[in-house]
Amino acid sequence: MADTVELKKHFWSKLASSPFLMVGLQDGQHSEPLTAQLDEDQVDTIYFFIGKDNRMAKGGPAMLQFVSKGHDFFACLAGTARIDNDFAMIDKLWNNQVEAWFPGGKSDPNLALLRIDIDDAEMWETDMSVTGKLKMLFGGKIRADETGSHAKLDSTAES
Repeated sequence: MADTVELKKHFWSKLASSPFLMVGLQDGQHSEPLTAQLDEDQVDTIYFFIGKDNRMAKGGPAMLQFVSKGHDFFACLAGTARIDNDFAMIDKLWNNQVEAWFPGGKSDPNLALLRIDIDDAEMWETDMSVTGKLKMLFGGKIRADETGSHAKLDSTAES
């Protein structure tokens, strides 16, 4: 996939079908699994509902890792995390799954909306050829042209 716009759309469709990422601040602490809340109007931003007591709430430089449901698409994203408790955005992204974690609803005193603005991303897709798959099954050296694709992007925003 050489076209940047198409690659970005492809990533967002993969993320929409399996919105789970490992997210961590670049402060030496471990990453944790969070469920992305996607706003189609802001494709360069990923939101997460977290507790105010979550270690991510302090914000700062962040890294996010994504593996698709079929384990055929991988992404590593870098960005800046911050709390953005805009009630209109909370209302827009709110759903039953989020409500299960915050019994006080949208006004739960522990609710925080974490916003991560993506600065750059690196993505891999394992679109392995039939020949490559056979070599993996029966042994043999796989050439680079039999493995898939790799791309680096300055942002996940559509150009």
